[in-house]
Amino acid sequence: MESTHLGWRALARRQWPLACALLFFLGTEQVGDAGWWQLPGTAVVCALAVLAPRRPFDAALAAATAVLAGSAVLRAAGQSPALPMVTGLAISETAAVMAIVAVAVRQSPWPRAVVAVVALVAAAAVSGPLRPNYYLQHWPDTGYAGPEVWQQVLGGSVLLALSIGTGLYFRARDRERATAVRAEVAAAQHAERMALARELHDVVAHYVTGIVVHAQAAQAVPAAAQEVLPVIVDSGNEALTAMRRLVGTLRGAEAEAPSPAATSDLADDVRGVVEQSGQPVRLHVDLPDAVPPSLGRSVLRLVQESLTNSRKHAEGVTAVDVSVSVSEGRVHVVVADDGRAVRTAPVGGSGGYGLVGMRERVELLGGRFSAGGRAGGGWEVRAELPVAE
Repeated sequence: MESTHLGWRALARRQWPLACALLFFLGTEQVGDAGWWQLPGTAVVCALAVLAPRRPFDAALAAATAVLAGSAVLRAAGQSPALPMVTGLAISETAAVMAIVAVAVRQSPWPRAVVAVVALVAAAAVSGPLRPNYYLQHWPDTGYAGPEVWQQVLGGSVLLALSIGTGLYFRARDRERATAVRAEVAAAQHAERMALARELHDVVAHYVTGIVVHAQAAQAVPAAAQEVLPVIVDSGNEALTAMRRLVGTLRGAEAEAPSPAATSDLADDVRGVVEQSGQPVRLHVDLPDAVPPSLGRSVLRLVQESLTNSRKHAEGVTAVDVSVSVSEGRVHVVVADDGRAVRTAPVGGSGGYGLVGMRERVELLGGRFSAGGRAGGGWEVRAELPVAE
């Protein structure tokens, strides 16, 4: 969980409150009776606290080293620090160490977090006896040498618990956020895969099925080859166009090319799909109102897939009734044939996803879908889609 790639702008947005607080503590200490011997070490520790989110473990070790080095400098100069808060650490140093502990617990792996906390606690504990006593240096006549050891331990333990608790809280928040993001990404990927699967089944399989059927017809009736070859060529070109569009989507193209079968006139598009099917279709179109393009594409896919299913799964078809109408704010799509179920494997095999894809497409748009056998024989597909942008 250790973050080593936090940008400088993101770091500034995240850490500016802490930087302002530490600058205030530093300024307050320098206005008081603290000497300049303490400033370099304290400034380094505060700077490391601000930069800690970039490299928490390294910042913790460097801060512990800076605390020890600053304590050694104060001992050599014989100067006491500003009014200490915990052992020998001033208020600014204590706040900086607490911030580094919280960041290390939040972002570092557990072994590194433990080492970082131990190093900082040890440096803070050593700073007390190593630095000159503030109270004896400034008020020698009182004989007061500062809080007792147990008081120092109690106060330091409370501050340490606050730091670790803060780090654990934000660590749990980060974990929950990461889990939510992974779930959203997985859901988006699943939805994209399902959309691509529907597109492959509804478009590419439709054209490939047409190619196979017309090729079989040419084999059965050689004299009809010249008539069906143009249809095979057109279906192959349409299949290639659809495949290129899908490949562009998979490669992350900025915009998906519009479906070649979808225009602004849904009635003409439906007629075009019916003509391409090569089946005995009786078409009824009643579209008094304009249909949104996105809804029109779904209607075309429903008609296209229903005709494909009729061609693949029914035999002895003499008529296919296709009806597309609008009433009471809903588009009604009905595709019914009078054929019998085939007893052999359908052309190209059966993936079993045609009805599933149609049902998913309709339900995603808030409509209703049904499919099943007709009382007088044959198969019927019904769909109702709300007309809404």
